[in-house]
Amino acid sequence: MRPQIVLFGDSITEQSFRSGGWGSSLANTYSRKADVLVRGYGGYNTRWALFLLTHIFPLNSTKPPAATTIFFGANDAALLGRNSERQHVPVEEYKENLKKMVLHLKECSPAMLVVLITPPPVDEEGRKEYAKSLYGEKAMQFPERTNEMAGVYARQCVELAKDLGIHAIDLWSKMQGTDGWQKKFLSDGLHLTPEGNAVVHEEVVRVFSEAWLSAADMPYDFPHHSEIDGKNPEKAFLQKCL
Repeated sequence: MRPQIVLFGDSITEQSFRSGGWGSSLANTYSRKADVLVRGYGGYNTRWALFLLTHIFPLNSTKPPAATTIFFGANDAALLGRNSERQHVPVEEYKENLKKMVLHLKECSPAMLVVLITPPPVDEEGRKEYAKSLYGEKAMQFPERTNEMAGVYARQCVELAKDLGIHAIDLWSKMQGTDGWQKKFLSDGLHLTPEGNAVVHEEVVRVFSEAWLSAADMPYDFPHHSEIDGKNPEKAFLQKCL
């Protein structure tokens, strides 16, 4: 059976199989080599995601994922006193919740490749424009998220990965290294454009390849058509499947 790669996160993960999404691109990269499963939950923070762990990653599974990405923080970093404060999780709890997730996954399978992804940067003007498009003059004057606060959560995510000896993708820093990142990578000040999705895809493939899950080095699950003899097709399947 093919190994499984699970993408666990919030709406940025849930939307990743849309056209141009990083999840669909990852499935294409690992086509016929691994199955990419999306477990993204729009609006969720790490506090709520903890309730899902035993359902998505049962400890008694006979075939746990080979790799899992954990991509939370955009909702945890919502500001108190603003429209999305219901989603706010204090940064210390956010870090502890991520740690609980990683430890649970490692209990499922010590060999599992676990990759933490930081929240992306926030374009505050883009968020205000998006709010106005939804609520008109009723939109709050101040954005419900700030780039500064997203950075606080991103740094804790990276620090935790170092503490636990696992891989992390600092998306918050990576995207801001490009001029005009606000509109180039973010569609509404928070969620990703196709170009933003491409950055996530490239970073995940890079980290997977630097670890031990390089698509180029993985075999196809069944013979490539070029290996099949039209007059004696069973030979290729006997060699590949035994």
